[in-house]
Formats: sequence, structure tokens, C-alpha cells
Amino acid sequence: MQTFVRPLDSRTLVRYSSEHMYATRYATRPRTPLRSDRALRHVYRWALVLVAALAVMLALSRVAQGGVASETVVVQPGDTIWTIAAQHYPGDDTRARVDEIERLNNLSSPAIEAGETLRLPA
Repeated sequence: MQTFVRPLDSRTLVRYSSEHMYATRYATRPRTPLRSDRALRHVYRWALVLVAALAVMLALSRVAQGGVASETVVVQPGDTIWTIAAQHYPGDDTRARVDEIERLNNLSSPAIEAGETLRLPA
């Protein structure tokens, strides 16, 4: 007598009996993930989101830094940031331009030396 056996899939467990040398099939419940597995997946997801957000922020900051057009000027003897700002931006507020030049060149004080190269904002 022959009986029909369904094809095996990845969730079907098969038990081999050495006494009878044939395979028997029995029903099993699918394995449910443990609570720690879920928590670990949750941590991995948030880590991935964090890394992606940092990558986007880094890329945007590089674009913002590279996107600012600026010209350079070599400081001559007797020049100050104030005179350079007044020469290059005659119609603008000189005080605001001095602050921009200091910020663009990462200067902690307005002291500059001859031969130094300064970037000027556009």
C-alpha cells in the first residue's frame, strides 16, 4: 500500500527512524523569535538609522562648506581686517564684514600678519 506524502519544505521537520528505515513527518510549530532576538533587531535598526542620518548630515555639511564662493587676499604690511573689509565691501556694514571674515578664517582675534592669506566671503 502506498500513501501520498506532501513535498518537504523548509519548515517541515523529518525524523528518521533507524528501526524502520523510513522517514516520518510530524508537525511542529514555527520557531518564534526570542524576546532578546527582537530587541537585538530593534537595536540594529536604530543603529542603521543613526549611521544613515550621520552620513546625510556629513554630506550636507560638505556641500555647504564647498558651496560658499570666496576669494582670497594676501595681507600686505599695515593691513588690518577692518581695512580689507572696507576696501572689498565699500557699501556694506564694515563691522559685519569683519565678523564674517574672522568666522570664515577661524580667527580668534582680529590680529593678522603680513603675508597671511585670508578668504573673503562673496
